[in-house]
Amino acid sequence: MPPPPPVAAARPGAPRLYLRTHGTRVARLHLLDWAVLAVLTALDGALNAIEPFHRFVGEDAMPGLRYPLKDNTVPVWAVPVLAVVAPVAIVAGIYVRRRNVCDLHPAILGLLFSVLITAVLTDAIKDGIGRPRPNFFWRCFPDGLPRYDNVTREVICHGDPAVIKEGYKSFPSGHTSWAFAGLGFLSWYLAGKIKAFDRGGHVAMPLLLAAMVAVSRVDDYWHHWQDVFTAGVLGLVVASFCYLQFFPPPSGEQGSWPHSYFEHMLTLEGEIEVQSAAGSSRHLSLTLDSSPDVLERR
Repeated sequence: MPPPPPVAAARPGAPRLYLRTHGTRVARLHLLDWAVLAVLTALDGALNAIEPFHRFVGEDAMPGLRYPLKDNTVPVWAVPVLAVVAPVAIVAGIYVRRRNVCDLHPAILGLLFSVLITAVLTDAIKDGIGRPRPNFFWRCFPDGLPRYDNVTREVICHGDPAVIKEGYKSFPSGHTSWAFAGLGFLSWYLAGKIKAFDRGGHVAMPLLLAAMVAVSRVDDYWHHWQDVFTAGVLGLVVASFCYLQFFPPPSGEQGSWPHSYFEHMLTLEGEIEVQSAAGSSRHLSLTLDSSPDVLERR
């Protein structure tokens, strides 16, 4: 998308676009986007509900899947807090300072698209591949007494069905992909706001937190390193794609504001010019009507 003319953004005294005065107008322009987000949410819920593919796990594979079954260092409930709630709070804080709903709305939309698209891709791959987790042995045999098919030597699990179901969802890591999707988008957003690429020494750090989440998944023996690496790349790629759908590259001159802001300002300037032209025409008509020649002819 070619960058819009810089006049609207650079013009001093540009009106602030408040949530109260312009929020409804901006939201109406993105009704389809919100509908798509609702569909993605429902689709991800369905992917979590279905049974994943049960990959063949034989007796010879079990030595590499006997890692202890530990609790999560980063609880499941903390993932949406880190990936969605915290970034939304930061975006809202920037809105309070700058009062630009044309920045607030695309930022929240882009963030939600980034996380939900990543979630759908992650869960679809999990269900389709069915890779066992490093702690699969203890999910399958909680009492430590293994049972195998006499012919194929495939495992015959006798643990909790819900725990076994999660045991087939190792690849890729959901914690990691969500963290990189949400915090990756936030990193791009902050990079544009602080002009991280202007060689002034600025830096955005949310990706460090995402990396720490990824490391915890390997340390807890819930994922193999390949699961975490792939999930990080997936989340960051989707975050980058979604960011560039709503914002210019942070390295550009207009990287601080979304595409819709410039479009709205150009539309606003056009409306002002039309109103000014109409006012000038009305003033000229009144002047001509009140001139001496016109009055004498009347």
